[in-house]
Amino acid sequence: MTITSGPGSEQEERSSPEQVRTTRRYQRLAPVYDLLEEPMDRLGGRRRRQRVLASASGEALEVGIGTGRNLELYPPGVHLTGIDLADRMLARAHERARRLGLPVRLMRADVQDLPFPDAAFDTVVGTCVFCSVADPVRGLAEVRRVVKPDGRVLLLEHVRPVNPILGRLADLLNPLVRRIVGASINRRTEENVAAAGLEVVAVRRDGVWREIVARPRPRSG
Repeated sequence: MTITSGPGSEQEERSSPEQVRTTRRYQRLAPVYDLLEEPMDRLGGRRRRQRVLASASGEALEVGIGTGRNLELYPPGVHLTGIDLADRMLARAHERARRLGLPVRLMRADVQDLPFPDAAFDTVVGTCVFCSVADPVRGLAEVRRVVKPDGRVLLLEHVRPVNPILGRLADLLNPLVRRIVGASINRRTEENVAAAGLEVVAVRRDGVWREIVARPRPRSG
């Protein structure tokens, strides 16, 4: 297992003020993050993550790896790189990987400005990440850039409710929720995936949850 320090304060200087605020919230939440997520796992979150990660293979990148809650769910043979902007989350991911005896490269980086060459990964994974990225289309476009043309993008995200009343309620509550925990509850992730140049191959819809398999859409010309 290796852990690489990213660009640190230079990265923060390049991030938008909104992203900096969100990263600082996750820094504060890191010590209790797993505890906060446990009820969601009991309500089907872990099962959803298992389904999404079952398709990972080869050289894989997990964006927003957080405390490493997905590490033990990857299939054998995956060579994993994980990024996050919150150092305290990465420290917990490092400790979890050590306990599990799993080789993983961890580094501080922003999905909106990935420090990897084009077509570097067979698989890119994100679980409940693009709800908290300041510019999700920009982040997904970076994912499209670093995944191989025949690779796949595996996403688990919650989205804006389809029901008009619930959708409007999510819009009204979103500023408060984002201020408290850094996540948005009204993202239209399927539309964002398409806007970023990715093609949805398969999607499993369950209430506000989306399990998405996507691939790079061929560039015209």
